[in-house]
Amino acid sequence: MSATPPPRVLSDEGPATAAPSPAPLYPSTPDPSTPDPIALAAAGSGRSVVLFDGVCALCVGSVTFIIDRDPEGRFAFASLQGGAADALRSAYPVPADLDTICLIEDGTLYTRSTAALRVARRLRGPWSLLYGFIVVPRPIRDLVYGFVARNRYRWFGQHDVCRLPAPGVAQRLLDVD
Repeated sequence: MSATPPPRVLSDEGPATAAPSPAPLYPSTPDPSTPDPIALAAAGSGRSVVLFDGVCALCVGSVTFIIDRDPEGRFAFASLQGGAADALRSAYPVPADLDTICLIEDGTLYTRSTAALRVARRLRGPWSLLYGFIVVPRPIRDLVYGFVARNRYRWFGQHDVCRLPAPGVAQRLLDVD
C-alpha cells in the first residue's frame, strides 16, 4: 500500500479545503471526550471497531452503509491511515501494510471476508443473513474478497476529500476531531 496524503475536508457550506494540521490525536494528557480505541475494542466493551481504507470510495461507502443499519451504535470506525489505527496496532496484531477491512470485536481481530461477514451479522434488516456464508471455507471467501479488494480503486475510485460527519455520527469516527 502506498502512502497517501490525509483526506481533505468537504463541508456542506463550501468547497473542499485542505484540512488544518491536526493536533496529536493521543496527547500525553488524555482528553476525556476522545474515545479510547483500545478500550472500545476490548473484550466485554459491547462495541466493535471497524478499521477501513479511508481513501477507498467503496470502503467509505461501506462505513456509511453500516452506520445507516446500526442505529444502536455498536460499531466505531477508524481509518487505517489515522492515529486511532496506529494506537490499535500497538495493542492488536494489525500489520502496518494491511489495507483491508479489519474488525476488532470482543478483543479479537478479524480481517477480510470474516470481518465483513461478522459486521453483516450485526446489521439490521436482511443483511444479517449474509453471515450464513461463514460456512464457506475462508480461503474461498478470501479469494472472492481479494478479487474485489484488488480492483476496488479501479471500479469505485478513491477519495481525496471526505464529508464532515452528521451530528451523532462524529463520535463513532475515531479520527475526527
